[in-house]
Amino acid sequence: MGLYDYTVWDYICRNAFIFPDRDSIVFNDVRLTHMQYKRQCDRLAAGLARYGIQKGDRLGVVAHNSDEFMILYGAAAKIGATLLPVNWRFQQDEVEYVLGDCTPRLVFAGPNYRETVATAAPKVSSIEKKYTIGGGETEGFTPFGELYSDEGADDEFEVPADTGFVIIHTAAVAGHPRGALLSQGNIVAGNLNSMIGNGLGPDDCHLCILPLFHIAGLSLAMATMQAGGKNIIFERFDPEYTLKMIEQEKGSIFMQFPPILKMLLDKYQEKPYDISSLRNVGGLDHPDNIIAFMKIAPNARFYTGFAQTEAMGVTGGAAAERPGSAGRPTPISRVVLFDDYDRPVPVGTPGEICVRSPTVFLGYWGLEEETQYTFRNGWHHTGDIGRFDEDGFLWYVKRKAEKELIKPGGENVYPAEVEKVILEHDSIQEVSVIGVADREWGEAIKAVCVLAPGCSLEPKEVIDFVASKIARYKKPKHVVFVDTLPKTPEGEIDRDQVKKDQGGKY
Repeated sequence: MGLYDYTVWDYICRNAFIFPDRDSIVFNDVRLTHMQYKRQCDRLAAGLARYGIQKGDRLGVVAHNSDEFMILYGAAAKIGATLLPVNWRFQQDEVEYVLGDCTPRLVFAGPNYRETVATAAPKVSSIEKKYTIGGGETEGFTPFGELYSDEGADDEFEVPADTGFVIIHTAAVAGHPRGALLSQGNIVAGNLNSMIGNGLGPDDCHLCILPLFHIAGLSLAMATMQAGGKNIIFERFDPEYTLKMIEQEKGSIFMQFPPILKMLLDKYQEKPYDISSLRNVGGLDHPDNIIAFMKIAPNARFYTGFAQTEAMGVTGGAAAERPGSAGRPTPISRVVLFDDYDRPVPVGTPGEICVRSPTVFLGYWGLEEETQYTFRNGWHHTGDIGRFDEDGFLWYVKRKAEKELIKPGGENVYPAEVEKVILEHDSIQEVSVIGVADREWGEAIKAVCVLAPGCSLEPKEVIDFVASKIARYKKPKHVVFVDTLPKTPEGEIDRDQVKKDQGGKY
């Protein structure tokens, strides 16, 4: 570790020294202080090192959140291994693709996903051993606890800040998800943004209700940890348990995506809880839900911004400061808007959101050409269009045509991926997939289909077909059949016209 480096492991050590007896991780009946958390990470790191895991080796995880998941993140940080958390909503083929893409040596599977991993492992030649995580025993899997080792627990490792820490697969642009590699330095910088924007300190309590495979859940958990605060880890989101834990643990912050706020509101109406400890709620949601939630959490503010896996938080601020905007650039992000020729556009004019920041990821795993294109001319090109107002607030406009994106419930879905699956159905000749406004999920997927001659289908058949092929959150909520789709002069489907005709809203 260099003189000027500061890593995830450094702040874990700092917490153990400064706040040894304060709570760090709470998961069900497990409660670890910062010192206890570090010691568990030390022991797991020692076990991984004894197995032969080295800096840069990948560790796959297919599991719900748990205390062991957080310990694995900490142990990986100490020895410089890279965690590969797989979206557990993925179908079998998608899980196999992600594991095969990043070639982990070990893979950890939660109770609900051991059959998936057992099926995938023989197809991924890099996988040497399978471990449990999150409790329970399964034949063919070594218990997580057997990795712990006291021998070597105090060993030091040379891990620079630019060492890879986590690979998170983003939505599939051209048929397959792309693995975004974030370094420990990226995480530390992103944490600083969150700490400043949310005023995080050692008295804060984060309710980690989002999955630890998602950058939103992971980044706020890490920011709270760097601030010396407490993380309440939820195996999966449960509205009543969330309200209960806010009251019991004095929860102060959480991140959410639709329909989480609505579910919390509905449960609160059934049984009120004292959630006055809440200071910040981050994410996206319908204005009516935000207003209603702020009434039951009078001391909280709703924090919004523009972020992506590849750069974490880019802009941010209180939603009430400039309603409808994505806030201003964060203190360590320089944000500019470029036209198609990478020339700055005037204030008020839409342009591609481009970023320079220590939060910008290292690149797409195994995709050098795509990485270079994304980083062209010394800027990270997000693929999103926005505009600045006179006061420096960013207003989101839409995705660039090359990166059309739909966000149901905070997940990223590229229309091209869904279209590719739908066209595998023998009865469908053409399709255009668009996003439409949705009160419950923020945005929903709509498939506009042209049937092959002589064929007939029910919308549900299309929906079920997609759900059988890829993650269920990527399936259309709406399916309509039309005689023809509008075309451009070049003969391609005119997506903008489809949006106008079929209610797409961006």
